[in-house]
Amino acid sequence: MKISTLNLLLKDASKNLRNNATTSIASIASIMSTLFILGLFVLFMLNFKMGIIGIYTRFEVRVTLKDDIKIADQQNIRKKIEAANVVTYITFENNTPRSSSYIIKVNGPDDIPKMISQLNGLQGINKINGVQNFPRKILEIIKTIQWIGVILFLILMVVTFFLIKCTIKLTIYPRLNEISIMQYLGATDWFIRWRFIFEGMIIGFLGAVSAVIAIYFLYSFVYRQVNSYFATMFIIFIDPSFIFTTISWIFILIGIILTTIGSISVIKKFLIV
Repeated sequence: MKISTLNLLLKDASKNLRNNATTSIASIASIMSTLFILGLFVLFMLNFKMGIIGIYTRFEVRVTLKDDIKIADQQNIRKKIEAANVVTYITFENNTPRSSSYIIKVNGPDDIPKMISQLNGLQGINKINGVQNFPRKILEIIKTIQWIGVILFLILMVVTFFLIKCTIKLTIYPRLNEISIMQYLGATDWFIRWRFIFEGMIIGFLGAVSAVIAIYFLYSFVYRQVNSYFATMFIIFIDPSFIFTTISWIFILIGIILTTIGSISVIKKFLIV
């Protein structure tokens, strides 16, 4: 396709969307709603998996302090622990007059030796132990959850596609006269297809972006409310920034691809080949 033709189709698609603003907004809102539900499902499954890992998996470093440790040395150890960027949670245990210790929860198994190396040689430490525990049954449960999540995701993708297809059909149906006029004037079937394909791509893009923004604000609100509470139970949730860094691009591609396929399949039924 020539660049001049591409520019013409893009300008024409933008103009048609403005001229049919009510239908366009309704289509964008419909696609936004379906992708919004899909996005919440993806975040739920990812957080559910992380929650199970957080509850049943221990990636910890136990730092046992000397009985005669000086206050300055203990404060220095605490500062070193807090300065490490692999730490997710710190607990100080002092149940008895002897053998006080810091329990340091880190992000993963690779962070245990990093934490130990940063603390080795500090004054006031009696011993440092790394703890890594991952029950085999929990691993099987996580794999099962992943397969269930994939199957449900595919089902939701199919449902999303048919909802988008119905939305596009409602968008094109009122413009049958316009299609007939273009055919009468000698426009090729592919020229007509490309006009509606580009309109679908723009609608899919705007719907996906709107869905991502809505998901981000809702998830950020929920994240702020529950994260501090569950952190005490060693349950870590996905950071809201993950939505913009990863999910946004995937959902924009999904929105564009599904609306493109939907536009091609719908417009084909209204063309006389």
